[in-house]
Amino acid sequence: MVANLKLGLTEEEVRPQQAPLVPGDSWRTPRLGVCDGFQGSSLNGVNVEGATHKQVVDLIRAGEKELILTVLSVPPHEADNLDPSDDSLGQSFYDYTEKQAVPISVPTYKHVEQNGEKFVVYNVYMAGRQLCSKRYREFAILHQNLKREFANFTFPRLPGKWPFSLSEQQLDARRRGLEEYLEKVCSIRVIGESDIMQEFLSESDENYNGVSDVELRVALPDGTAVTVRVKKNSTTDQVYQAIAAKVGMDSMTVNYFALFEVINHSFVRKLAPNEFPHKLYVQNYTSAVPGTCLTIRKWLFTTEEEILLNDNDLAVTYFFHQAVDDVKKGYIKAEEKSYQLQKLYEQRKMVMYLNMLRTCEGYNEIIFPHCACDSRRKGHVITAISITHFKLHACTEEGQLENQVIAFEWDEMQRWDTDEEGMAFCFEYARGEKKPRWVKIFTPYFNYMHECFERVFCELKWRKENIFQTARSQQRDVAT
Repeated sequence: MVANLKLGLTEEEVRPQQAPLVPGDSWRTPRLGVCDGFQGSSLNGVNVEGATHKQVVDLIRAGEKELILTVLSVPPHEADNLDPSDDSLGQSFYDYTEKQAVPISVPTYKHVEQNGEKFVVYNVYMAGRQLCSKRYREFAILHQNLKREFANFTFPRLPGKWPFSLSEQQLDARRRGLEEYLEKVCSIRVIGESDIMQEFLSESDENYNGVSDVELRVALPDGTAVTVRVKKNSTTDQVYQAIAAKVGMDSMTVNYFALFEVINHSFVRKLAPNEFPHKLYVQNYTSAVPGTCLTIRKWLFTTEEEILLNDNDLAVTYFFHQAVDDVKKGYIKAEEKSYQLQKLYEQRKMVMYLNMLRTCEGYNEIIFPHCACDSRRKGHVITAISITHFKLHACTEEGQLENQVIAFEWDEMQRWDTDEEGMAFCFEYARGEKKPRWVKIFTPYFNYMHECFERVFCELKWRKENIFQTARSQQRDVAT
């Protein structure tokens, strides 16, 4: 049956409805006198089957105070399909078709004893990084919470409960079952990214004996990696000290390396002392370094101080391997000496290799990704920091280098600071008799840039006061 209804509308009824109208939707508009079993067909003579929500709203508004609605009657069973019952109006409807590849795993389990209770926790990893450790009952609670929220999704079975103690073989079978469960449910994007799942993947509030510890895998300059076990809330300094102890750095050498985050293949960022490496570790599910986004790198600008570490095998090894990698990536310009350097590399003459490379452009220089700068109306700048100068290379907004380069001497710097709100690094410089001028560099790495400034001036002070050589001599005296 087809019926034309001529309706007078109030201001409230002319307002757009909140729910979107999609093809096949029925219009449940009791206030307009249209009840269940009827489906809207046209508005004011315009066919609206398949129309968007906005198109329908525009037609309603265009009719001002009068609306001619053509409706079709439909069988009861079709009406039920078109309109959910009142009982289901409170439920949410999700799209389960969007999939995602999630490198989640449960590779190990651990026996724990706490307050006289013995139980097993299963270690959950994402892309090789430990996220959390959970008891079986926590998996069971997760399963029930997910089923309650995503009621119309068919979940995979969770490994069953067992009233008796499990053998190691049975525990491993349960581990595999839990891993398979997480893989399947997390592959559905709407479930994997839900608050329920994200809360589960964070560490438990329960402080299990040893479970609050996490393992961090950190890349070393020589291409190897080291795994350290630290508290989940350990700061950068605490994690770095654990790494330094594990690789055998002495109290002097530890001052010339630091913990960095791999941003991409061409840039790494030094972590601030009060950051939480584990948080970065689990956020970076994909990174430039296979298996980890954390790496140890040299944190030193002064080559003279570096040379004084030539008798330290570990420091020289790390300097050498990082230098080789920097040459490959083009950070250090060594074209004219590439043949000699290659020979020294093949012969593993590390000290000679480093001595030759230190004369090349780019050695011990940190280059930041291109970004905007208030001294340029058009284009970006590429910032380069070394012990000799601070450079701004002009470039396009895409990062293509241009001819203009401004180099600042360190004694020209007056003040420097960060603008947290504007995400910028600011510095004031003065040249000759000219009035001092402020420059603002808009970079997400403004804190790292500020730390580089602080480090350079610290090393310049060390050089002036000969602090490094004095400390190194004292260390040798103690050793002998």
